[in-house]
Amino acid sequence: MVDLNQTTARIVAVYRERYELSYKQKTLYGKLKTSVYYGREAEPFPTVGDFVDILEVEGGDCQIIKTLPRSTYFTRLDPDPGGHREQAIAANFDTVFIMQSLNQNFNLRRIERYLTFAKQSGATAVIVLTKADLIDSPDKWIDEVECIAVGTRVHAISIKTGLGLDEINKHLKPGETCVFLGSSGVGKSSLLNYLMGEDVMLVKEIREEDAKGRHTTTHRQMFKLPCGAYIIDTPGMRQLGMWACSNDAAGNDSIDDPALNIFADIEALFDMCRFSDCEHQSEPGCAVKKAIENSELDPGRWESYQKLKREALYTQNRNEAIRKKSERNQHIAVWSRKRRKNVW
Repeated sequence: MVDLNQTTARIVAVYRERYELSYKQKTLYGKLKTSVYYGREAEPFPTVGDFVDILEVEGGDCQIIKTLPRSTYFTRLDPDPGGHREQAIAANFDTVFIMQSLNQNFNLRRIERYLTFAKQSGATAVIVLTKADLIDSPDKWIDEVECIAVGTRVHAISIKTGLGLDEINKHLKPGETCVFLGSSGVGKSSLLNYLMGEDVMLVKEIREEDAKGRHTTTHRQMFKLPCGAYIIDTPGMRQLGMWACSNDAAGNDSIDDPALNIFADIEALFDMCRFSDCEHQSEPGCAVKKAIENSELDPGRWESYQKLKREALYTQNRNEAIRKKSERNQHIAVWSRKRRKNVW
């Protein structure tokens, strides 16, 4: 829990280099203090949901001078061409609504990916299957999702018919923050409009040929619901990198954490392999291969597990490389200052 003081505000929207803030029950706008956020030991760029320290400026935008520690957050690789750093998406949330529509864009592998990130962030995950009015019965779809998301609440909803909306309301508690996570066109804006009781977001139709949505949300924004809960709406994202979550308080940042691992069924097979160093490829007596051959393990689920593990290893190595590069740059900067001092 963030210890608020008289200079602390919360980011409610991000517009490129300008931020909308909630401060003492009023709305302010602010910009990052250049020397703080672009210096040698730069502060993390704030995002929606972040608590920040500010300096008020009479007659102008306030200055954002510090990003306070986060309890939970999501990040992704900067989507701009040539982007090679993390871009924060949302911070300090309690619940993640993983949203997937019940049309031809339905994808269990994507749900696995989002669920892994949501659980590792330390937040409560809730899976929401939208547009249930497009199918005869959602029970089959719910069963499929529950098989890969043991212990996670799964709800099928329809804004048009009202199905399941009462269950969604039960997850919204005054003072708590929820974040919507899902691809474009899954119905995030429609659900937000329903929860707000008014049309606060434009709703666009999906493309009929592939059921993919057009981007409705163009920036990250937080809304306060009539019930007192907060919703962070994010632009639709089909891709989310393996570095995409963190729980600073709990320190849970590994796919290997058994309490958070949604692939426990796969890893249980490893102990049944003939060889302890089995790589699950061509070795005899491999329990993973046998489970796939006997249709006890979905090959797509096995591929999804392997992909996430590769990304986790890449991220670990990448973060170590970034740390070492930062240390080298600091040494070079110190050497340069000493050299200039000696010359002059």
